[in-house]
Amino acid sequence: MKISKLSKGLLFITFLLFAGSLFVPLWKIDLEAPQYPEGLVLRLYADKIGGDVEIINGLNHYIGMATLHTENFFEFTLLPYIFGGFAAISLLLIFIARRKAVLVFLISYALFILLAAVDFYRWNYEYGHNLDPNAAIVVPGMAYQPPLIGYKQLLNFGAFSIPDTGGWLLIFACILLGFVVVNEYKFFRKK
Repeated sequence: MKISKLSKGLLFITFLLFAGSLFVPLWKIDLEAPQYPEGLVLRLYADKIGGDVEIINGLNHYIGMATLHTENFFEFTLLPYIFGGFAAISLLLIFIARRKAVLVFLISYALFILLAAVDFYRWNYEYGHNLDPNAAIVVPGMAYQPPLIGYKQLLNFGAFSIPDTGGWLLIFACILLGFVVVNEYKFFRKK
């Protein structure tokens, strides 16, 4: 069954959201501590790590955490293609105009979000737990894993992990896809 003009318009907006997410930070981890009253921020883009990376790497060295470098994460080479692919699929769905195709895309995107969350958790876990035993500061039993989402106290640093602009664009894209699916399947039942 063909989808409505409203759904096609929402798919076009979804295309713009996916495309826009390539140019702005997806996620951020804000760090607050008395010695940094202005705070520090780690920003994750689709293709790189940004923000106060050098300062954070210098601080992490003291507690034995590995330094963060874009080239150490294969995800930064894949994500631009994945989000570009999602944008292209959103545009293609306007022309395919089949509600089942939109449903399959929504399910695929939801699975991607789940896999990305698991990968991000694994990434945080490795960096927070695989510490150099010869570090300048060793607190027995202490791990420095930032939260997947939300707030966590790490020694004298408060870490707050939330979506950044691109993350909100991706969340809104998911909501719009969900709305298209609900709208199209409700419309079918009414007839």
